[in-house]
Amino acid sequence: MPSPDLSDRDLIALARRGDLRAFNHLVTRWEKRVYNYLLRSTGNREDALDLCQEVFFKACRGLTGLSAVDRFPSWLFRIAHNELVSARRRAKPTVGLSDLDRFADVSSLPRSRLGDFGYGRAELVFLVEQALNSLSEKQREVVLLKVHQGFKFHEIAEILGCPVSTAKSRLYAALDALRELLEPVSA
Repeated sequence: MPSPDLSDRDLIALARRGDLRAFNHLVTRWEKRVYNYLLRSTGNREDALDLCQEVFFKACRGLTGLSAVDRFPSWLFRIAHNELVSARRRAKPTVGLSDLDRFADVSSLPRSRLGDFGYGRAELVFLVEQALNSLSEKQREVVLLKVHQGFKFHEIAEILGCPVSTAKSRLYAALDALRELLEPVSA
């Protein structure tokens, strides 16, 4: 029985040889991060759970094809990204919800100085989540991968299947948009 203290590299080697317990240790190690990424991307717990299950199913089936074991995290998140894209394609478009409608919701956010008037942690988290949700899917995804998951730009580019420069420009555009939305209004 493999030890959960083994490195990802060792667990992958065992899982490639058919050790299901080793793969289960990998799932246990990575499922929370993948689920949180999917939850923040979809905004729906059930969808995130379904997608997470599909990600690990595909990872189990494709593990033998992983050429560079050190790239397991970005490979796993690439699978998660692909599942998100597929789910968005399958989803029916929301009737009447345009980009202008989403922006209108964000424009109602309190724009006073955050923190100066007694906003608690829950309110600040809510405001940041609302601002994050106002971003385009591509911008939100790069913010989640960089800020919440801690990936480097070259890893983000690999996950998203885009050039590093595109990942950087999406992040900087997203941060500018977030700064504008959450910036205190000068009196």
